[in-house]
Amino acid sequence: MITLCRTSLFPLPIYPTLSKYAFPLPFPFPINPSPFIRFTPVPLHRQKRSPLRFSSSMEAPPAGYRKNVGICLINSFNKIFSASRLDIPGAWQMPQGGVDEGEDPRVAAIRELREETGVTSAEIVAEVPYWMTYDFPSEVREKLNKQWGTNWKGQAQKWFLFRFTGEEKEINLAGDGTEKPEFGEWSWMTPHEVVELAVDFKKPVYAEVMKYFSPHFQLD
Repeated sequence: MITLCRTSLFPLPIYPTLSKYAFPLPFPFPINPSPFIRFTPVPLHRQKRSPLRFSSSMEAPPAGYRKNVGICLINSFNKIFSASRLDIPGAWQMPQGGVDEGEDPRVAAIRELREETGVTSAEIVAEVPYWMTYDFPSEVREKLNKQWGTNWKGQAQKWFLFRFTGEEKEINLAGDGTEKPEFGEWSWMTPHEVVELAVDFKKPVYAEVMKYFSPHFQLD
């Protein structure tokens, strides 16, 4: 059973004190975030799922794809954080966001998690060592590229598994107050629920992410 949680969209005081790191940061936290371009409202349609493409993390992502990070946040019960988009009714997703020019993907993942959920009490447990891509459906591609002034055919994502180490009251869908909220409700879900509630064009990537991180979803 999925329990929905709503968060006030009025920003609450956020104190960015990420408690643990699985790697050294190249500069002190907090990081001053750069503006992140968000999705525009688009209708939710059932699309033909495109095949997955992979690229080593040591290489640049495939040409024509926007660099992006995805965050799979799990709690002490190994349930996964997912939230409903404000701009696409019925669509749920894990946090994600663009990588700034020259930004390390790990740093981008920490920044996006904080900006979208307010969460700073978390540690990186694992990462997928290659880029995964998905193509935008035609109407999504047209809207986003018009907004961005680009011609991306999709996104190349680097996925990270975070373990939440704080209390649930820390979760704030207003984020850290630097960006416009993207989510309306959130819930802890099973891997199956996360995939099933995602928009169709993201489901192949979500399924592969769940498969890769599955050893970490097992309770001790």
